[in-house]
Amino acid sequence: MVKAAVFLLALLLAACQAAETDVIVFAVATPPSVLDPRLASDAASERTNNLLYERLVALDDNGRAQPGMATWQRITPTQYRLTLRSQRARFWNNRLPEPVDVVATYRSLLDSALGSPHTGALAHVDKVMEAGEDAVDFHLTRPDPVFPTRLTIGIVPAEAIQGHNLSRKPLGSGSFVFVEWRDDGGLLLERRRDGQRIALVPVADPTMRTLKLISGEAQLLQNDLPSELYRYLAAQPGLSLDEHAGTTFAYLGFNLADPILANPDVRLAIAHAIDRQAIIEHLFDGRAEPAESVLRPRHWAGSADLKAHRYDPELARDYLRRAGYDTARPLQLSYKTSTDAFRLRIAHVLQSQLHDIGIRLKIASYDWGTFFGDIKNGSFQMYSLAWVGVNTPDILRYAFHSDSTPPAGANRGRYASPEVDALIERAEMADPDGASALYAEVQRRVHRDLVYVPLWYESNVVASRGLSGYRPTQDGSYLALNAVRITNE
Repeated sequence: MVKAAVFLLALLLAACQAAETDVIVFAVATPPSVLDPRLASDAASERTNNLLYERLVALDDNGRAQPGMATWQRITPTQYRLTLRSQRARFWNNRLPEPVDVVATYRSLLDSALGSPHTGALAHVDKVMEAGEDAVDFHLTRPDPVFPTRLTIGIVPAEAIQGHNLSRKPLGSGSFVFVEWRDDGGLLLERRRDGQRIALVPVADPTMRTLKLISGEAQLLQNDLPSELYRYLAAQPGLSLDEHAGTTFAYLGFNLADPILANPDVRLAIAHAIDRQAIIEHLFDGRAEPAESVLRPRHWAGSADLKAHRYDPELARDYLRRAGYDTARPLQLSYKTSTDAFRLRIAHVLQSQLHDIGIRLKIASYDWGTFFGDIKNGSFQMYSLAWVGVNTPDILRYAFHSDSTPPAGANRGRYASPEVDALIERAEMADPDGASALYAEVQRRVHRDLVYVPLWYESNVVASRGLSGYRPTQDGSYLALNAVRITNE
């Protein structure tokens, strides 16, 4: 595989041209599609919007609230006052963000007509009101001791709420200004403090992304490469690799409304048939670690006592026989994935592992838009995706509450548990210590019910040339672009 990749790189190298020296080219597997922070739900869009829009509140690596463009005070159990900081950044049109912008942003999020995927986490907000100079009051229908952690959506100008297509023509106060969409579907950004321009250039094929970095046509890559290409890049002169343990949580999803997959014995058979450690070792070259839940164990709302569904093919066959299938009467299932070469490789390994116990997995790959649309619409039996940049327990409502089926949330498997719903709702009203225990129990129930097969946390790996200052973050964000600079060394 390594020789094949090297040969292909050699064949194509002459076709590349060096990039403009004053623009940093960041070659990405998937470009952002929605530059409105209220509507973005895919990782590429959310990462880009974090550069374009300032937020009231930021979250640290353990999911705890930190001041963003505002500080906060809990006036009563159901009232919070957010006060805009005097040193907040201006919108790109040079207007200072005001309470009217905060109110307009969050009122629009509460309007069902907008169709925001983030509305569910704010369902208990009763009113959002200006409260004098530089202050906004949020009135809640119930107590919420960790409410500030939910205020992480970028603030948009009030005048852009109606009649302005923010998804294509953003207007924020973030550290980067949107310049233009590129003809290739990418976009050009400009850093406000020094005018450094950065192009996000979509290159779906990982070999071509690698090639562009080697030739100098790109200066930066992050993630989404197979292990042999990382090894190849590490051996190239003039290139730099940096790695950081990540929170990107990969999982194998089930459609629980499907009569076959509604059977827990089938799901248990699949879980025990998957050799995660072999995939981590051979496909990720060790740049991942086994995971049991969407939140890492050290997160304040994480669960550290989840027992893995161990790799045990014989046990998997026993569960499959209980469900009425075996190698003589194999189970036929379909699995959807994107056309990304690395994800397809993982799909084929899963197909082989499941074949060994008597499951015939039919792989169907689609371009990202079609694939993601099918998953949101429930048009699948099995699929694999990853939660990227998750650092708040809101993900548990968003992904597992029965009220969060798309488009109201991301309960894509159509999981319905009154007990889990009640635990989530109790956690949302509890103080942090009580909420931590309740959220841990939610994760135990989800793990027990095998809503999905937890796979691994993927490390964040950055490859660059002629740059300094870019350090991968735990959540794989693009915020390190604030510090990157050209050295041409």
